[in-house]
Parts: sequence; structure tokens; C-alpha cells
Amino acid sequence: MKKQPLWTKGFLSISITSFFMFIGFYILLTTLPIYVLDDLKGDGTQVGLITSVFLIAAVLIRPLSGKWLDEIGRKKILFIALVLFFVSTIFYFWANTIPTLLILRFVHGIGFGMVTTAAGAIAADIVPNERKGEGLGYYSMFMNLAMVLGPFAGLTIIQYWSFNLLFILCSVLSFLALLLSFAVQLPKGNSSKLTTAQRPKLSMASLFEKKAIPVSIVAGILAVSYSGILAFISVYAKELGLIEAASFFFVVYAAAMLISRPFTGRWFDLYGENKIVYPAIILFAIGMFLLSQATTTFGFLLAGAIIGLGYGSLVPCLQTIAIKNSDPSRRGLATSTFFTFFDTGIGIGSYVLGIVAVYTSFSTVYFILVGVIFLALIGYYLLHGKKTALLQTVQASSKTSEV
Repeated sequence: MKKQPLWTKGFLSISITSFFMFIGFYILLTTLPIYVLDDLKGDGTQVGLITSVFLIAAVLIRPLSGKWLDEIGRKKILFIALVLFFVSTIFYFWANTIPTLLILRFVHGIGFGMVTTAAGAIAADIVPNERKGEGLGYYSMFMNLAMVLGPFAGLTIIQYWSFNLLFILCSVLSFLALLLSFAVQLPKGNSSKLTTAQRPKLSMASLFEKKAIPVSIVAGILAVSYSGILAFISVYAKELGLIEAASFFFVVYAAAMLISRPFTGRWFDLYGENKIVYPAIILFAIGMFLLSQATTTFGFLLAGAIIGLGYGSLVPCLQTIAIKNSDPSRRGLATSTFFTFFDTGIGIGSYVLGIVAVYTSFSTVYFILVGVIFLALIGYYLLHGKKTALLQTVQASSKTSEV
């Protein structure tokens, strides 16, 4: 049987749109901690708060975004969200106090939550069902590439130029994402938009996809660990005297992720999620431990590579599980449910870890996060992995008996 095409115009358009948006997102995520500490004379707690406020806004808007996607339509919500994201980016030029920056980060977070929910749902609609793991893996690869280019560009700009140039670049990238969104095409016959009669009343069931919650909880726990990297890696590198290595951390992260991505997506579709998720979580834990012990550029970057192999495979795999477990008509809600838990983990982690770092050290923070990752491993086994393994055993037994 011939495979349905994956690299269609619609898939490329939504992937590149998200790519430009995420570059700007990661530029700000990795450089604003330094902006708060050096330019605004803030402390570690305020650094964590700047990230947390952004993600709290994203978390609050995601359930409504998922509902709007299935009721109003994917493309309309994507356009509105990208306009809000672009306008918010422009206002960073005037965010020169902590309170002003906090307000702006909240508004910007609303746009981010809407964009990522809409784009993720559109990608899930476009990718053929039998290639979900592979397709969403490649879609996430664009996000991971942005994770490389964003921090590298951001940290390089503030090292040699100024934050004003950085804000200009972020504004241009947001505008490009807005322009490219006009080329996004949904597949013909797509029935993602619900009729008025089909729309459920406002309730928990209309805001969250129940079938996506178990794996989303696991994603949220893992996100707590990853928040320590997103929010504090640049500050940690500066503390170690490795600030130049910080811009290369995500380069080696992405290189490792890119090497594994062509295989992990296909293996997911062929052999099932457990064969990918368990090893990936263990690799993530090993990488985090090495990061907590790093004292040299080599050790610092080696940790980035191993984290790339582990965590780089986890998010697309877990998102695919959430979507495949849900009904096609509720993919928008499944996507928003997944990222609601994910962003909650990032937000809580950024704030709490910022407080922990004030009283201990960033090395201690990363060591603690190794334990959090193993907590996610246990959670995955109890909430999804055990059930999946039993189902695969039953299916294998059925095939054997048929023979």
C-alpha cells in the first residue's frame, strides 16, 4: 500500500510559520533572564517570575483556544493569535521596568498559547493518520531547530551588540510568521470546525480532552525539569564562566536530536511508544545529571547532546500519544490539553526553581531535577506505559493463536 504524502504544501507552511515564531520565542526566553539581571537589576526570583507569568498566561488561554479551534476554525484563531504575538513583540522596546515587563509577558503569553495550540492542531489535521508519529516528529523538529537558532542568535547579539537589535529581530521574525500563515492550507474535507448544534456548553469537558490527560500529566512533570534549562541555562553558564558555551548548548542539543529524529518517529509508528519513551526519559535523566556536574565546556556541551537525544524525542512522542488517544473531532482540545499541562510544568518549574537557586545553586537545582525526571518515568508507567504493554501482549497473543 502506497504511503500518503507527508511533505505537502500545507505541512511545510504550518511548520515554517511555527519555526519563525519559535525562533523569536526562544531568543527572548534565553536572553530575558540576563536582561532582568543586568539591565533591570532584578534577582533570581524575578527571572523565574518573568518566565512563569508568560507561561501562566499561555496555560490560562489554552483550554479556551482548544474550544475556539473546534468551534470557530483553525485558520481564524491562528491569524488572530499571530497578530497578538507580533504586536506584543514590538512593545519590548518600552518594557524597561520589571512591572512593565511582567504585564507585557502576560499579554505575549496569551498570543503564544493561542499560536502554539492552533499550529499544533493544524499540523495534526494535515499529517496522515498512519504517519502521525513520524509527521508530528518532523513538525517538532522545526521547533527544535528554532530552539537552536534562537538562543544562539540571542546570546550572540547581546554579547556583541544590544537588546534593541535583539527586539528588532524578534519583531521581524514574528511578522514573517504572520505573513507565512496566509499560505497555510487545511486538507480538503477537513471537518474540524463544529456546527452550532455540535458545540458543547462551557464546562470542563468542553475545555479539556479527558483521554489526553494521563500522558499530559507526564509531559507536565518532564516540563518542570526542562524549565530549569530554558529559564536558567544562560545564567548557569555565566556562573560557571562558560557564557560563550551557552550559545552552543542548543546547537549540540539539536544536532543530537536531528540525528535521532528520522528513526524515532518511524520506530514510534512501527514498534509503539514504550520503545521510545522509556529510553528517552532515562537519557534525559543522564544528561541532566551531567549538566549538574559540569565544570568544563566539554562536560557542559556533552550534557546538551544527551539531553537532545532524550528530551528531544519525548515531546513529539507524548503529543502524538495524546492526539492518537483522542477522537479526531477533538484534536484541538487534545492539543490544548497537552500544552496546558506542559506549560503549567514550565511555569511552575521556572518560578519554584528560581527560588531554590537563590538559596542553593544552579548546580543543585539541576541535580534535584534528575529526581523529578525519574518521577515522570514512574508516572508514565502507571498512567500509560503499563496499559500499553498489556495491550501489546494481548495483541501479540491473538496473532500467535491465529497462526
